[in-house]
Parts: sequence; C-alpha cells; structure tokens
Amino acid sequence: MTTLAGLSAWWLGGGLLTVAALLSGVTVWVLGQIWWGQHGTPPLTKCVSIPESLRFDCFPERSTVVTRELCEARGCCFVDGDWPSGSARGVPWCFYPPDFPSYTLGSLNETELGVRGFLTRKAKTYYPRDVVKLQLSVEFETDARLHVKITDATKPRYEVPLDVPPATKRAENPLYTIEFSKEPFGLIVKRKSSGTVLLNTTVAPLFFADQFLQISTVLPSTFIYGLGEHRSNFLHSLEWNTLTFWARDVPPTESFNLYGVHPFYLAMERDGASHGVFLMNSNAMEVVLQPAPALTWRPVGGILDFYIFLGPDPNLVLQQYQQVIGFPAMPPFWGLGFHLCRWGYGTTLQFYNIYAFFSQAAQWNDIDYMDGYRDFTIDSQKFGTLPQLVEDLHKHGQHYVMILDPGISSTQPPGSYWPYDEGLKRGIFINSTQGKPLIGKVWPGFTAFPDFSNLNTHQWWLENLDRFHSLVPFDGLWIDMNEPSNFVDGSTAGCSQEELDKPPYVPAVLGNSLSAKTICASSRQNASVHYNLHNLYGLMEAKATASALVKIRGKRPFVISRSSFPSQGRYSGHWLGDNRSEWKDMVCSIPGVLSFSLFGIPLVGADICGFSGSTSEELCTRWMQLGAFYPFARNHNTQDVKAQDPSAFSPAARTAMKTALEVRYALLPYLYSLFHRAHLQGDTVARPLFFEFPKDVATYSIDRQFLWGRGLLLTPVLEPGVNSVIGYFPRGLWYDYYTVRACSPSDHSGENLKIAAPLDHINVHVREGTILPTQKLGGSTSVGSGNALHLIAALSQNANAWGDLYWDDGESLDTFAKGDYSYLVFNVTQVRRASLPCCGVTSKLPTVVPLVTNVIHSGD
Repeated sequence: MTTLAGLSAWWLGGGLLTVAALLSGVTVWVLGQIWWGQHGTPPLTKCVSIPESLRFDCFPERSTVVTRELCEARGCCFVDGDWPSGSARGVPWCFYPPDFPSYTLGSLNETELGVRGFLTRKAKTYYPRDVVKLQLSVEFETDARLHVKITDATKPRYEVPLDVPPATKRAENPLYTIEFSKEPFGLIVKRKSSGTVLLNTTVAPLFFADQFLQISTVLPSTFIYGLGEHRSNFLHSLEWNTLTFWARDVPPTESFNLYGVHPFYLAMERDGASHGVFLMNSNAMEVVLQPAPALTWRPVGGILDFYIFLGPDPNLVLQQYQQVIGFPAMPPFWGLGFHLCRWGYGTTLQFYNIYAFFSQAAQWNDIDYMDGYRDFTIDSQKFGTLPQLVEDLHKHGQHYVMILDPGISSTQPPGSYWPYDEGLKRGIFINSTQGKPLIGKVWPGFTAFPDFSNLNTHQWWLENLDRFHSLVPFDGLWIDMNEPSNFVDGSTAGCSQEELDKPPYVPAVLGNSLSAKTICASSRQNASVHYNLHNLYGLMEAKATASALVKIRGKRPFVISRSSFPSQGRYSGHWLGDNRSEWKDMVCSIPGVLSFSLFGIPLVGADICGFSGSTSEELCTRWMQLGAFYPFARNHNTQDVKAQDPSAFSPAARTAMKTALEVRYALLPYLYSLFHRAHLQGDTVARPLFFEFPKDVATYSIDRQFLWGRGLLLTPVLEPGVNSVIGYFPRGLWYDYYTVRACSPSDHSGENLKIAAPLDHINVHVREGTILPTQKLGGSTSVGSGNALHLIAALSQNANAWGDLYWDDGESLDTFAKGDYSYLVFNVTQVRRASLPCCGVTSKLPTVVPLVTNVIHSGD
C-alpha cells in the first residue's frame, strides 16, 4: 500500500518530472497531428524509431525524385530529408521498415566443409524476376577464412571465372563463429577471441532478383579501406558515401567510377585487430557506406560470393586475401628502376635525345610511334629508325617498353592489315547482338575489340606480338584503354533496347549508362555477355599479354595495365591513370598507391609530375622526390605541354631529382627483396603506417606518409612554398637516412614532428631494428652489373637489428621455385651508446651503423 508520504516522495523525487514529460509529449503529439494534418500523413512509429544512421535506402534510383507515394508503393517508410534531388545523397528519405519482407532460411545440413541450406521468399520485391529460392553455402575453409555463397537454387548463374584454390578440409580451430537468423534471414559473423561482430546482415532485407542483388551489414568500426578504384582518402568516409564499380576511362576524379574494380575492403577493429571482406562479383555494382557504421553491397548481376578473412593483423588479412586471388608476379629487377615516357616525342630523333640524357632509365613510347595509331605498326616517316634505337638501348644495358591499345582498326582494305584480317578469320572479336563484330571508335578510328575471354584470342595476340617483336625487340608492354574505352557510347550502331543495355537498376556510373564511353553491355563474348565480363577486360588482356611475353622473350614479363580486377597482380602492375600536373593530384597519389597495395598489385605508381597540363619546377621537383619511392616510378606527360623530364629544369632542380633517384637506386636490393616477399606470401611493398602499428589509432588515417616494407618511412612535401613538413613518427627510434641522426617521439606514443624539408630534400627515416641491404650506384639496373652490396643497420633501443636480402639474376623465370637464388638473413648487435641530435632535441640513444657492415659482391 502506497502511503501519502511515499507518494509525496515519489512526486518530489521524479514523479513531477515524469508527469511534466507526459504532458509535454501530449502537447508535441497534438501539435504533430495538426502539422501532419496540414502537410501529409505522419510516419508510422516503426519508421521514426529507426535511427537515421541505420536507415537503409529503399529507393536508390538517382534519376527519380522520391515521393511518399513512390516510397510507400514499395512498402517502405518515408520521412523527408534535407538533400535536394540530384545532390550528393544523405540520410535516405525512403527506407526499409523492420518488417519488410525478406527471405526465410529453412533447415541447415552439414557438409564436408560447413553447412548448406535454402532460402525462400514468399513476397515479391519491386524489381523484376525475383529468385524465390536460393541456396546458401557456408564453408569453414581455413581457421582464418570463411566462405559464404548465395546463389539461385534452381538454375546456374554467371560466376566470376577466377581460379581459387579449393579448400580440402574443414577448419579445425576457426577464429570466427557464425550465427543464423532464420526469419528474416541473416547471418552474424563474430571474432571468437573478442566477440566483435564483424558482419551482421539482419539489419536490412536481402534482395536477389535477376538484375538487382542487395545485402547490408553493420560494421565494427568506421575504419574502412580498399573498395577501388576510386579517388579519395585512403580511409573512406562513411558519411553516406556511394562508391560505384564499373571500369571507366576517365581522368581520376572524386566520386567517379574509375579504371579498375576491386570489391574488397579491409577493416580495422576497435582493439587493433583487422579483417577483410571480398565479394567475388564482376558485375556493375554500388557499395554504400553509412555512419551507423554500415555497408550495403548492390551488384546488378551474378551471385553473392563472399570471402571473409580474419587476420587478425592487417598484414595477415592481405596474405589471406591473396591466397584466394593469387600472389603477385615477381617483376624483373630492371622494372624497379626509373622509367621515362612522353606522348609527343614526335620522332625517333626527339626520343633519342631524351634517352641519351638518361643512361639508367627504361625508355617508353606512347602511341605516336604507330602508323595511324594502329597496333603492331610503326610510322616509317617519323619512327623508321626505332628498331635500331632499341638495339642501341640494349647495348647500353637499358630497356624499352611500348604501348598497345586493345582496339584493332577495322577500316583498312582487306588483306592490308593482318591483325584485323586474321582476327576476322578466326572470329576472335567481340560481337554485337547481331552476331557480327561490334565496331566502336578509338585512336585509329573505327575499331573492333578482341575478346580476351576466348583462348583463341590469346593465340592471335601472341602471334601479333611475336611478329612485332621481331621488328622492334621491346622488353615490356604498356596496355592502355582496356576498360575497354570507346569514343562512342556502345557502338557506331548504338546498343539494343534489351535489359542488358537498359537494366531495371543502373548503378551511379558516370554517364548514367553502362555503355557510356565503352561498348554495349549486351555484346557477346566467348565466356558470357559483356554485362558480366566488362570489369574483367583489363585482367584478361593482361593475362594474355604476360603469357605472350614469357613465350616470346623467355624471361619475366613486365606489363603495366590501366584497368584491373582482383588477381591482376599475377600478370601486371598498374599506373593510376591520366592525372593532372597539380599539387592535389600528387597528394592523391599516395592513397592510390596504398589502395593498390591492398589489392595485391604492389607494382603501382602515378605519372610523376602529372600527365595533363604543364607542371611547375617546384611541383615537379617535389613530385620526382615522392615518385622516386613509388614502387613503379615513371615520369610521363601528354603532348602539347611543357616537357617535364629532369633535363627540362634548372641545374638545382635536376640535382634534387637526381639525389632522390640515387636513393632509390641505392635501395633497390631492399626494394627487390620486398617484392620477393610480396610474390612469395603477399606482403605489401608500399605500406600504410597502421600495418606496422595497428594499436596506434593515430596511424589509421595517415595517407600523406607511407612505409617501404617495415623499415623505411617516407615523409614527402605535398604543398607549395614550404621548407618543412610535419610527419607522424610512431613510437620508437627513427634514424635519418642521410645524416644518421635519431628521431624519437615520446616514450609512450607516437608524435607529430616538424622536420626540415628544403626543396632539394625528401625525408627518409629508417626504423629501429632494421637492416637495409643497399648497393653502390652503377651504370644500370642489372643485377649482374657488379655493383657492390652494402648493409645499413639501424639498432633498436635493445641494441639489435634484423634484415634480409633476396638475390637472383633479376630476370629469369621461376628462380625461387627452381632454387636459383640466394637468400640471406642478417642480424646485428651493437652495445656502444651515444648522444645524438634528434629533430631539434638531444637524446641518449643507441647509435646506427651508417657505413658498410659487410660487402657482398654480385655472384657470391
């Protein structure tokens, strides 16, 4: 029984506030009813109860202004937002209610590797041709790898033709657990050691229609990387960020879908652990990131084929990812030197004048060497002496790379152009829906496009390259325009009105059409329709090109491709495309390089000093300093602008550029060893700081610095008119590469330090505990050049250091598998201590061994 005193106490202790809140709520409700009576129907309680950050878009079509009527016709919630039609989208106005119909999971059956079950849908969705019965397969492939596959249970669908090594037995001690929600269907993947939820797909309904698939998940943190190819910060924004995946020829620009497609992300968890997720799907798609944090996958074909990698550190995540897609090829040693190219040399003489100035650079030609821009031809008037020039390069220990585009000119009289004539005869071109070669337009004019999904095309490509190599003995190939690019949308005859060309849902691709600046999605290829294979075109061309080079030269292939897809690193490197000679583009190159490190393509770099526009001396000097530390270092620019090779600048600028390149060349043994580790087990070459310091949250967003391997920190200047730079130095000792001075942040954490950076200097620091193999500078990038090898040991506070060296002949095939190599591991201990100046302060620190600790001659 409640007494009066007790009631008074309740009233004074909080009841009064409760009653006031109730009265206030009634007032707000009454006012709300008046407002909604004037402006429309109030949203259901189930709708307004959903936090904004967890609202999953029910009406993603960008071409339509979302209204209440359209939204509710889909069975979804509608709440007005504050973003206008056509703008960058924010919180969805139209979103799924908690009871939106989805699939139901039936019973699960044990399999040899995991479990299998079926999903059924009773209510149709608002996209045509729902697949009402799905098969779910979950395989515990390794302790650190989980494979989840959802596909049509009644008939086969297109799947990406990647050769993934099959699992042979079920994981015995998996790092993960998986739970299932039966109705509505969803799965929850947790890290066993911490209980962290890595995936939870119960937050939004599953869609699986013929041309619209969608699955959403919450994320364990906001630290998401990968998902390329896009121009952005290395750490993705989760503020309603839509990323589109459809290979496209366009200069790198924010928010655009670019040259390659990599549906893989790496996530850092709150405790410093890491995991990765790969959706093996090559169709056009969107990935939506929202601040919950959450992510939505939205492909328009194929199946949902996920691999989840448990790490637990980011280096292990990438190794596990590359166990699925394949490890990158080992490049030839010369490919790690400096490369020089320009579109617009004009003649062999102009080309000769440039290469004669740079005795160590690999020399390249853009399309101006061709006759009428036709593949496998030489302009006899302007480049008639090119074969002799290439022979001269070889006599001086240099190498030569030339460009090829996939588009084959189709306008010559029959019998006058073997590549097209023979291609027609063998039926190796991509066909239109009418069964005839699809004709587009690229540099030579009207062109047909080889179908690299056809093995007969690989043989035709090999024969063309072999014939051309007998004329011009090139050492490597640069394959461009292979999205494939097309200067007319679709074809000269347009595209069909079928749903492959006009699908029910078009992702947010540049141009609002799947045929924009490429060929028709309905075009026919040997393996499938282009709708499914478009994003694989560059990968398939690279595979054919690398294979041909091996057969022609009998040495490691050197291929650089513009378009790319997972497993590309097995066949080629990548450059970041047609950037601009602007400071912003130099800044953006570092996130680009780091992202491709995640994608298993370590041989990557941007066009140094920019491709389009004219650079300035200051910009090009700073960019040459940065570019000297791209894994793939090439200076390249377009025609009709100022030259930007080092000889075009003042003596002071040339000296600064030369100094940076000399550091690169001195460090080539270290760089080469890093590539061996990438080839052998999937280590990164250019490495984000958080890979080495995963517990240091301050490193998670750093993309203006990067590491070579574990031991070398690069801090470039990325803005004009400055003579210092602020860099983050994680906890520990860092030795200035040039002066041997030791820099040390605070004892307990990393620290931002301001360091001198005059125009002739890029800051390079060696991490404590590292031994760097280096070489004495010589006249070429040949392993057999006789350059002496040196060791630099940077001792830790515990007075020790470690390093290794992989060494072979630099160009033979399969040297590691054949045992034709030397691998040396170095350890050193030093006990003498000294006081050294440290970035403006003095600390009592272990000294460094700055000179030769051991000399190894080539051939030892």
